[in-house]
Amino acid sequence: MSRYVFAHARAVLPDTVVDDALVVVEDGLITEVGPAVPGAVPAEARDLRGALLMPGIVDTHSDALEKEQRPRPTVEFPPDFAVVSFEGRVRAAGVTTMHHAVSYQTHVLKDRTIERSLALSRAVQERAAGGLGLVDHRLLHRLDARDPDALDVLRRALAELPDTGVRPLVSYEDHTPGQGQYRDLESYRRTIQTQERISAAEAEAFIEKRIAARADGIRQRALSLAYLSEQAGAGRIRLLAHDVESVQEIAQVRTAGAAVAEFPTTVAAARAARDAGMPVVAGAPNVLRGGSHSGNVSATELIAAGLVDNLSSDYMPTTLLAAALRLARHGVVPLHRAVALVTSGAAGTAGLPDRGALMPGLRADLTVVTADGDQQTVRMALLAEESADGADAPVSVARLLGATAR
Repeated sequence: MSRYVFAHARAVLPDTVVDDALVVVEDGLITEVGPAVPGAVPAEARDLRGALLMPGIVDTHSDALEKEQRPRPTVEFPPDFAVVSFEGRVRAAGVTTMHHAVSYQTHVLKDRTIERSLALSRAVQERAAGGLGLVDHRLLHRLDARDPDALDVLRRALAELPDTGVRPLVSYEDHTPGQGQYRDLESYRRTIQTQERISAAEAEAFIEKRIAARADGIRQRALSLAYLSEQAGAGRIRLLAHDVESVQEIAQVRTAGAAVAEFPTTVAAARAARDAGMPVVAGAPNVLRGGSHSGNVSATELIAAGLVDNLSSDYMPTTLLAAALRLARHGVVPLHRAVALVTSGAAGTAGLPDRGALMPGLRADLTVVTADGDQQTVRMALLAEESADGADAPVSVARLLGATAR
């Protein structure tokens, strides 16, 4: 039986923070969490010197793998290399469970194609099946609701998935300007103008053309939602409604079987989702930037109102830990609630009840963090499998922490 012990940690529990804690792990599961009683700390315990000990971070939505593969429009790496390269960055950010967002769409501005997305999906699944990853690799399937080719591809992709006992996550999305994420057309125009380096008139013409073209997809959107509703109702997928903006839309997607409200764009939508019993996901970059990049509601405002269950990285995994600690440091929510947004809350969104909290019986996915003001450093991240197969992994904790622990 593999066993290790962390002592003198500032442990972040679901409902409190224990300033001098002892955590015991056996065979990859947490078996004991409590105070480090003087004279009763096991001799083999690793001294964390007051560093934060928290569950491994769970990211429910990350697009960043796309950029890892194609950091520039003219530079592309093999998908399997991109996955291995990216997981090192993710692990260094304290993330132990990563849901890679695979977008079934062709989107010129985002340098995205269905074929490239499928290749990344296969690479993620192969890495996960190999059991060698530094993180638990999972997928978030994103469907462009108005694209008939995307729906056909999603059908095949879901049919080919192995049965793991966990329903795959599917995000239902419509990025047509004038609604959802891009409901603020003036903000969207400024974004297009800056991104494409074109005039205001050219940006306006681009938006009008896109709205007209996407109007042809209204029937396809209904077909897509009908298929997803049938799959959700049969318990084959966990459906996320993306960029919901109103009480009426929440009612519609809830009736269609959506279980999660992802990135609501208004307070009203977030409150309606909460009233409907749907977990609410907001973006960690929104918290760090002080607001939405597309002119929508502030994530911090929603969190302060108690309307967010889960922060996801969206496009930058390093923002998860930084956002949680910022929320606690500025008194928006207590530390244990802030950490829950990227651990237990995220695990709940993903339908993974086996992780996300320092509680006996759960997976020992762990992250050790030191913080100094606005700066935080992940000193160690461990997967449960590593703790079971390599109990000596934490042996260099004291050297890693040095004099930096707070």
